[in-house]
Amino acid sequence: MLPLLLLSGCGFPGLTGTDDNTVKIAVQSSTESNIMGNVVAQLIEHELGYKTTLLPNLGSTTVTHQALIRHDADIATTRYTGTDLTGTLNLPVDKNPKRVAKTVKREFAKRYDQTWFPTYGFADTYAFMVTKAFAKQHNLTTISDMGKVANTMNAGVDSSWMSRQGDGYKDFVSEYDFDFKRVYPMQIGLVYDAVEANKMQTILGYSTDGRIRSYDLAVLKDDKQFFPPYDCSMVVNNDLLKKHPKLRAVLHRLDGKINLKTMQELNYQVDDQLKEPSVVAREFLKEHNYFKGGNS
Repeated sequence: MLPLLLLSGCGFPGLTGTDDNTVKIAVQSSTESNIMGNVVAQLIEHELGYKTTLLPNLGSTTVTHQALIRHDADIATTRYTGTDLTGTLNLPVDKNPKRVAKTVKREFAKRYDQTWFPTYGFADTYAFMVTKAFAKQHNLTTISDMGKVANTMNAGVDSSWMSRQGDGYKDFVSEYDFDFKRVYPMQIGLVYDAVEANKMQTILGYSTDGRIRSYDLAVLKDDKQFFPPYDCSMVVNNDLLKKHPKLRAVLHRLDGKINLKTMQELNYQVDDQLKEPSVVAREFLKEHNYFKGGNS
């Protein structure tokens, strides 16, 4: 997370100086956020002819949220229900996806005068993974299945997960009633190499990660629904929607149009095939004719 100093003072570096008629789109540093930022920007430009600018590499949900509050940005293209429920809104963990979506939509309208759009159709949640060979050897399809061999397994996990409340390590052990031989907190980018080298027998990654395909991994089903919903949506300042009434219908074209498998594929094209996010976004939109005839 960026220092708190960045959240006060005279604005965000690099986020000022755009034309009043330019739609400013906040993008975090992840591959997924870069792709979706480009999808939204190119959809707006192609269909409405508006100018757009991407505000890249915002370091966290907090920074992205503050950018919209300060009107340094108009749209945040990757916001996740579970993250904003407990982080931005400071509300208790809730594992019911429909209820969480309803709550964040209501509270963002009331507290911030923002519209939380329907999910694109995918959730980027924590997911335990093993190599397909390991899954076949031990007949693993669910997280519960790991219980029979967990005491022989090393697990590589995102460092922040170890101390998370509600859906972190301590609560996981309590819910699933097993622990691993050893748990190694790691940077998320290192866990995939670790499982490929068999230094880890399981890793905790993200469900939409393109590296799932790159490393030929099996994602184990969260059969106890331990991890909260992290459905992905865009959030838009209402003053932008009032200023540009045609924008709402165009943005709604993306409602429910990108499922988990599709997002994994788009991330794979950037992370493994080394395509630029802007190219992946353009090809995706052209393939679907810019979702003309979609929800409006």
